[in-house]
Amino acid sequence: MTRVVLLGSSPGPDTAPTGLRLAALPGNPTVSERLHSQLRTMDPRPATIASGDVAAALRALAEVAESATESLFIIPENSVVHDELIYQITKSKRGALVLVAKEPRPAAGEDSDEDPGAGQEETAEAVPIEEAEPEIGMNRVEGLPVRSRIGKSRVVSIGTATHKVTRPNAVLLGPVHISARNAPVLAETCRQLADMADTFGPDDDLVQIIAFGLVRNGVSVGIRGRRDLFYRRVTTQEEANEAGSEIIGMDEDRARLDNAVKGADGFFTTYFVSTYSRFIARWAARRGLTPNQVTLISIALGVAAAACFATGDRVGMVAGGILIYFAFVFDCVDGQVARYARKFGVLGAWLDATFDRFKEYVVFAGLAIGWVVAGHGDDTIWIFALAAIGLQSVRHLLDFSFGIANRRAKAPAQLPTLPLDAPDDRALRQALERRKVERSQGIRGLLKMWTKAGKYRAVHWARKMIVFPIGERFAAIAITAALFDARITFLTLVIWGTVAAAYTLTGRLMRSLA
Repeated sequence: MTRVVLLGSSPGPDTAPTGLRLAALPGNPTVSERLHSQLRTMDPRPATIASGDVAAALRALAEVAESATESLFIIPENSVVHDELIYQITKSKRGALVLVAKEPRPAAGEDSDEDPGAGQEETAEAVPIEEAEPEIGMNRVEGLPVRSRIGKSRVVSIGTATHKVTRPNAVLLGPVHISARNAPVLAETCRQLADMADTFGPDDDLVQIIAFGLVRNGVSVGIRGRRDLFYRRVTTQEEANEAGSEIIGMDEDRARLDNAVKGADGFFTTYFVSTYSRFIARWAARRGLTPNQVTLISIALGVAAAACFATGDRVGMVAGGILIYFAFVFDCVDGQVARYARKFGVLGAWLDATFDRFKEYVVFAGLAIGWVVAGHGDDTIWIFALAAIGLQSVRHLLDFSFGIANRRAKAPAQLPTLPLDAPDDRALRQALERRKVERSQGIRGLLKMWTKAGKYRAVHWARKMIVFPIGERFAAIAITAALFDARITFLTLVIWGTVAAAYTLTGRLMRSLA
């Protein structure tokens, strides 16, 4: 469960338009009614905090955070938002996450080839950001003052009406997710902020103030944009009408379907499976198929592939290659059904992990049997099969043990802090720069350099393929078995698997020592 906190009107121009209606939506609900219905499954009795008095609102939020035993989802009550966006924010694994919008870049001229989606490290100003002076942000985006500096993945610094920030470039739109481990920090931060509430300006947004305190107290506040989903705060009936028309014109189901596909999949899965498997997943979900039922289909196809391989003839090998490919397709579909329909369970996760191995090993057995049935007298095929099974077993053992070790690891190192009453963020940026230099030396420097190399697509996909993920393994089995024979298949699996194991083990040793 997630503890939901609804914020009333924030300081400044926002008011709490609970009576504004979204006439374009079915049922003509008010903004408040719709938001409450969206959040009811998360928290039937959300905490509501009136934010007209900033100090009182911060102390009330501190009490909620102090008593929380689960994560917190903080959202202004005048929010019009897609269900899918709420889901994605609340399912984040980050300790803190906030929805942001970047300030539009100044026009760079007709001949500019500057990427409009870049990280805004360079702006129209000629002064590099390292030499820029902190300022009080006066520009506005969607009615909110631009007083936040964001990087690629987190908030770097935040200012207020009296606290300067170096080159602000974004606004915090509203929704904030705080993990349970950061709830005590949030409580203490809100109390500190309440004691200095008289220093904030009338246009300082309450969400911005909360994030200001968290960032200065060393919490890593992650960011995400709206992307293909909708979020907007409304304060007038005209804005509510516009929001209703915009949200109903967006394809939330397509966004939900696209998000059902894992973003970290390998090359083969991304280009030869996920391009269409998501539509199979939606078809299956709409007809009531569960992820476990789809997993059983994948298992059946894997066993059928092994049976075809066991015949030893060319037709059987080609048929086995086709069947193992579709076994993998449905192996992807079961997870996509779970994410699309939001049907998750311990049994399903266990079945998926266990029977992925089962399918591989039964196919290895089928290939070896087919080699013998085809009349090859060389019994070394069984050595190849056992080598492939052993290598894959060791790799999965290392994968799971490393994952467990990471989950048991201590909390991430705290970011540099800055006193809440510091007039600007110079000291914070200097501390972050020193931290960056320190983390760029030795093993950490090598890892960082290798990570940065991933911005090149060829390197990105090479890194994905070298680890020999399940998609590449099943593709290797299907192609080599259909075109060649079992011995070539096993040689491919063993050689590529050995390279992958060496690469993965080296990387994990380096990360453990960094």
